[in-house]
Amino acid sequence: MTASTQPGGATIQSVSADNSSREKKRPVLLAVLAHPDDETFGMGGTIAYYARRGVDTCLICATRGEAGDMDPALLQGYDSIAERREAELRCAAGKLGLRQVIFLDYRDSGMPGSPDNHHAGALVARPREQVAEEIARQIRQLKPLVVVTFDPIGGYHHPDHIAIHQATVHAFSLAGDPAVANLQDLPVFRPTKLYYQTIPRKFMRLMMRIMRLLGRDPHKFGKNKDIDLVAIAEVDFPTDAVIDYRKVADIRDEAAACHASQSAGSLTGGIFGWLRRMIASKEIYMRAVPPPDGKVEHDLFQDIAELPPLRRL
Repeated sequence: MTASTQPGGATIQSVSADNSSREKKRPVLLAVLAHPDDETFGMGGTIAYYARRGVDTCLICATRGEAGDMDPALLQGYDSIAERREAELRCAAGKLGLRQVIFLDYRDSGMPGSPDNHHAGALVARPREQVAEEIARQIRQLKPLVVVTFDPIGGYHHPDHIAIHQATVHAFSLAGDPAVANLQDLPVFRPTKLYYQTIPRKFMRLMMRIMRLLGRDPHKFGKNKDIDLVAIAEVDFPTDAVIDYRKVADIRDEAAACHASQSAGSLTGGIFGWLRRMIASKEIYMRAVPPPDGKVEHDLFQDIAELPPLRRL
């Protein structure tokens, strides 16, 4: 992985897991997320699948996941939580087949009510327009046909997830607007599709029942007991696309193993990860652009790109 910087302060890291010929321009899928591990636990199956179907998969990661606690044993050999989590993302990126990782270099804002919310460098403390313009700059450069990000509640009401959702929606429009003053140095580009990754509510309700059977409070999930599964399950989003990643599920699991500092308390770690794999290896999306037509897609590039058959990298 090689790194460089760019106007706007972003740090770009190139990852090359596929050394096949690049003579023919490949379609691009851009994931815009908040922290190291979001790319794997949220949509790792999708990324791994499309990386093996001739798509250049790219990631914008807003922070390095600095907030929160970490087992001191996992910090051996690292100067900080941020350094450890960036290394985990590099590992996962290589497994998934991400071609490029772009850090926006904001600070992790932590969960709602955390003192990290008020840090001067926190993502949630920055103007939405500024964050959106940085994302729009990357969209104009990468020219993705498809952009994916969090749903409107950020999956589980994480402030950074919500901030990135809002900024990405705005950036999707800014990228195609020739009047944006701070982007005049780049030609306009408007992606064709915008999707929000969602957590299946049936799965969430099943997890709640299992937690209660185990004597655990579904209002207090996660390492820090700060995720309310009940509140998450109350919001039901439409299903507009379903990506079946069973053929690359092993690759997604290898990427998940890279995030050793986070997997134990995640929605896909431990017993919950095992159950999810047993039930179905699928990732669910709602479509924002173009407006959904009531039909469930099984390919995010449906009607916009002909992709080759899946192959191992």
